[in-house]
Amino acid sequence: MAETETLESSPHPPQLSDDNPTGNEDQDMLDADKSAKDSDSDSQSDSDSDSEDDAHQNTQIQALKTELLNNPSNYDTHVQYIKALRKQGDIQKLRQAREAMSAIFPLSSEMWQEWTKDEISLSSGLDALPTIEKLFDCGVSDYLSVALWCDYLSFVQEHDQSVRTLSAAGISKARNLFERALVAAGLHVAEGSRIWELYREFEQAIFLTIDETDADSREKQVQRIRNLFHRQLSVPLADLCSTLLTYKAWEAEQGANIDVDSSNLDGLSPQVASSYQKSLDMMNARTHLENQISHKVAPESERLQHFMDYLKFEQSLGDPARIQILYERAIAEFPISSELWLDYTHYMDKTLKTSSLVRDIYKRASRNCPWVGELWVRYLLSLERGRASEDELSAVFEKSLQCTFSSFEEYLDIFLTRVDGLRRRLSLLTSGAESSNLDYIIIRETFQRASDYLSPHLKNTESFLRMYRYWARLESTLGKDLVAARGVWERLLKISGSVLEVWQGYIAMESEMGNINEARSLFKRCYSKRFPGTGSEDICNSWIHFEREYGALDNFDLAVKKVTPRLEELQLFKLQEAKNVSVSADDGDNSSRKNVREKRKPVSNLIEEQSPAKRHKDKAKNVKIISEDGEGHAKEPVKVNNKKPDVAASKSVSGSKKENKDVASGKPQQYNDQCTAFVSNLNLKATHDDIRRFFSDVGGVVAIRILTDKFTGKSRGLAYVDFSDDKHLAAAVAKNKQTLLGKRVSIAKSDPKGRKKGNAAPGTSLRQGDNADQTTESSKSDAKNSAEGSEDGFQPFSHHRASNIQLKGKNTFAMPRAVRPLGWVDRDKPKPKESDSVEDENPKSNDEFRKMFIKS
Repeated sequence: MAETETLESSPHPPQLSDDNPTGNEDQDMLDADKSAKDSDSDSQSDSDSDSEDDAHQNTQIQALKTELLNNPSNYDTHVQYIKALRKQGDIQKLRQAREAMSAIFPLSSEMWQEWTKDEISLSSGLDALPTIEKLFDCGVSDYLSVALWCDYLSFVQEHDQSVRTLSAAGISKARNLFERALVAAGLHVAEGSRIWELYREFEQAIFLTIDETDADSREKQVQRIRNLFHRQLSVPLADLCSTLLTYKAWEAEQGANIDVDSSNLDGLSPQVASSYQKSLDMMNARTHLENQISHKVAPESERLQHFMDYLKFEQSLGDPARIQILYERAIAEFPISSELWLDYTHYMDKTLKTSSLVRDIYKRASRNCPWVGELWVRYLLSLERGRASEDELSAVFEKSLQCTFSSFEEYLDIFLTRVDGLRRRLSLLTSGAESSNLDYIIIRETFQRASDYLSPHLKNTESFLRMYRYWARLESTLGKDLVAARGVWERLLKISGSVLEVWQGYIAMESEMGNINEARSLFKRCYSKRFPGTGSEDICNSWIHFEREYGALDNFDLAVKKVTPRLEELQLFKLQEAKNVSVSADDGDNSSRKNVREKRKPVSNLIEEQSPAKRHKDKAKNVKIISEDGEGHAKEPVKVNNKKPDVAASKSVSGSKKENKDVASGKPQQYNDQCTAFVSNLNLKATHDDIRRFFSDVGGVVAIRILTDKFTGKSRGLAYVDFSDDKHLAAAVAKNKQTLLGKRVSIAKSDPKGRKKGNAAPGTSLRQGDNADQTTESSKSDAKNSAEGSEDGFQPFSHHRASNIQLKGKNTFAMPRAVRPLGWVDRDKPKPKESDSVEDENPKSNDEFRKMFIKS
């Protein structure tokens, strides 16, 4: 029995053969056992392989899931995760993964087709019908897809019981769906005829179910099919000629005397023939454009340009439906082209404006290109035009703030657009045109959020000042709260108190509202501050003009008394600065001429001409040079300078020719100001090596001097690079706006002789010898003045440039105070009490100012 069971269970029972004619059972059993063991071994090997694949697949799925938890906005990871789950066959997780991705991103038509096919294969019964129809609705709303529309139409005809049995309700439902499909894709030149054909087939199926005795019903159905043919023949589609032949064959079946084999228009009604000829001409005019956009192998930029040319052609003809369908075709090909979405939404705004279709397009645009701030701004405006609810507007606004934009100006634009809409709606509520629970507090909270988020980044820009001016005006007009309006300006003074325009805006608000005393107190607070450029003179003169127009004679006299010493101080400072610039220029010319003569003498002769005592004295005055590697070296001065210290300092600042030793090469190099490049907007972490590598393709670099902050010793993002000749300098300047360590640097030819007052960076001279830290006494004094006058590095709004330069130092202009020469504060003198009046301080004479200035 055991043997019998073994044989029966053996996958390969023993057979008689020529080698074993007697059928020896023992041998046969041995062969059977061996075969069974081999089979089991193969099965075990396959099982182990499958187990390893499953383990690897599970590991991959878990890794993708973890990555999505950390970064749910990673599109590619979503796609890979869905593919892995579909391969594994976990339907529930696959459905959840698809829903999660669809909530964030629009899905491609191929992904929607896979999803719907999977759900159709897994679901059955009437309960699953609404769910799958909802999936199709979502799919066709993301992108234009004729294939997905055809799947949708076929699904409804096959699985909807009412449509399949051609009941009255089912026929009505199917016709509505077909009409939707025609509106969405019926004008698609290349593929639109597929939907027309499905529609005609459905109507012909209805015709076949009508009883032959019901002549009226059959005639109505024939006319319905004929109208479908006529509608299709009036649309320029790719297979227009074959549609004509099909129509003629169908008319022949209905008894018409017509030549079905000819493509001529004989036998057709004049109206049909005219419509067909017009659509044929339109198709011929578009054939070359269709051929251009159909080349899938062409570069994307070229294909996008072909679409844009096609769109211009359609817009010249002015058919909105045809233009929109072409936009949808382009979007399906280039879904993340911000240029295309901006052009599309702009056209729809001009054409339809308040239509719900425009809002839907903006919703899709923001899902495809969420990083474009302008699309969100237009989206909010579109919702406002369509009188959307406050909840919907708020939801879109909050969603826009979660996106990442390329600049903070885009965030500010969105904040202001939201405030504009709230202001308009609140104004309507105030006038009684609308009724709502909208309150001004929402506007205040929006401004507050904008200020908290943007002040670290935009505090010294004109747009930021404009927002605060807007905020203060709304506080006083809509909010009816003057104290809050002043609080807005005071808040801005804490952020940007060194900016002239902030004070001017605050004073202008008080003046316009008739608050003369408040405006006067603001002048007293700021007239002694030091503003960039001519700002200090402007605010002083503005105070005098203000008192002429609004104040009494006593007020005018007091303003003159306060302002006159300040203006004299500023004028003295200007004269002194002009004198220093003139001396520097003269010394530069003298130094250039002297250097030319000295170059003809050997260095040894210069040393021999000196007396032993003089050589010993000069040797003790070795200059410490900071080389590019950061090490200090004592260097023997080659040239003796017998001039006074201040003149020598001016020569150090000037742009004269001089000899410089390159530390890296150890060879003397000749350079002059004509071969020096000024590099700005450097990354603060950039070193000499980084700059040298940046100009390695140019060559000819002689020396590099990075300007540093006098207090911290850190880089200020500025540098001078000396080149051996003009050719290398020109090549270096050509690299302007190229990126170095993540920042686009500005490169210009250094021209210290031609500079004007105020062009140099605060606290730096245009030429600083071999090292940016090696400044003269006069340049150090200028740096101190600039640092104390501009603690936060504020620039006037009209001349703002983004910069990472940070100036550190004590700000002597932060508090209201009496006039002091050149803004210097006597730190040994005790601070005046708050009760002391500014008006009680005696003004200083011009001689006192001049002495204090020379002393400083």
